[in-house]
Amino acid sequence: MSAKKTGHRRTVHFHFLADEEEAALIRERMAAAGVTGMGAFARKMLIDGYHVNIDLSDVRQMVRLLKNATDNINQITKRANETRSIYAEDVEDLRRQYDSLWGAANKILAGLAKIK
Repeated sequence: MSAKKTGHRRTVHFHFLADEEEAALIRERMAAAGVTGMGAFARKMLIDGYHVNIDLSDVRQMVRLLKNATDNINQITKRANETRSIYAEDVEDLRRQYDSLWGAANKILAGLAKIK
């Protein structure tokens, strides 16, 4: 049936399935938006909504750096307990790793600040 025969201007049908949890979330968001019609809400979200795609490679890098620093702290602690002394090279290595961690954290924060 054509749009002229039915009197409707919207003639394309979209259909999707959701599980109970997803349906509950959709209903909650509809209520929060003050919208009662599923079609109106879906059109509004699909046309005007946006998808945020976040590159987490910097976070993975920071986690790797944090793990390395933690491993080194554990090794230095073990050595200090065994020998009752800490080496200057170990402290300097920790300082470099700490600086790397802060650099990675600042890069992540700068990227997050760009998200609108």
